[in-house]
Amino acid sequence: MPQKPTILDHQLVAESRLFGIERLQLRFSNGEERVYERLRTPRIPAVLVVAVKDNGNVLLVREYACGTHNYQLALPKGAMDGHETVFEAANRELMEEAGYGARAFTELKALSMSPGYMGHMIHVVLAEDLYEKTLSGDEPEPLERVEHPLEDIDSLLLMDDFTEARSLAALYMVRDIMRNRK
Repeated sequence: MPQKPTILDHQLVAESRLFGIERLQLRFSNGEERVYERLRTPRIPAVLVVAVKDNGNVLLVREYACGTHNYQLALPKGAMDGHETVFEAANRELMEEAGYGARAFTELKALSMSPGYMGHMIHVVLAEDLYEKTLSGDEPEPLERVEHPLEDIDSLLLMDDFTEARSLAALYMVRDIMRNRK
């Protein structure tokens, strides 16, 4: 494994309520020096929930995404509260965003969003044995709930409002798991 670069200098360039921008002066093992910038996000873990109904459909939500200034179709997701386990957070987010709870959970993998620029991680959770239950969440407007066949996730790629890579990766992971169960 390569040797990590040495941090020669570290500065906080800007900060908002959600993140900071850091500038790092780095020296690599071959002596080369470079300036990198990264987003410093709070070390609050998050969950991304792939909820599969008995009929084989997955639950998606359409909500406003500030980064693209558009409405995006994606899996239910959100930050974990300080006291929650991964499964408790997954169940809460599922109830808040999709109107369902689950009785069975499997943690699949922790994914990074953009490791070249930030350290934020999100836990991908498979939720099964669903039941209807709604909790009020922190969304500023009601979310549109969409069911989509897990076996037809390729068609999501053709949709202009389905662009979130982590949702796509999670759906393919779960599709493969479900196929292997047969």
